[in-house]
Amino acid sequence: MGGKGRGGRGRFQSSPAAMMKQVQQLQAQILQAQQELAEETVSVSVGGGAVTVVINGQQEVRGVTIDPEAVDPDEVDMLQDLILAAMNEALNKSRQLAEERMSSLTGGLSIPGLM
Repeated sequence: MGGKGRGGRGRFQSSPAAMMKQVQQLQAQILQAQQELAEETVSVSVGGGAVTVVINGQQEVRGVTIDPEAVDPDEVDMLQDLILAAMNEALNKSRQLAEERMSSLTGGLSIPGLM
């Protein structure tokens, strides 16, 4: 019985080391995915192309383009609404992109602080 106890304990002791290695590999993969998300962008146009917003996978706005024809001093409220709509849609698409990338690494688990 003594031999089995030592053998069992030996396997148990190496298990945390193997688990730590897997955690470190996952951390490296998550870091890589976050770096890739910083470079990947989504683009959203609203109002028939009047306003376009480009945002990266980390929810950082990279650009806003306004069609000069959409600039009417009497329609500022409409332009503001278009910008707001484009920003919100771009943020949603960016979050979806990040969730897709991270869920493939985390197996669908929600891990606070990843996004």
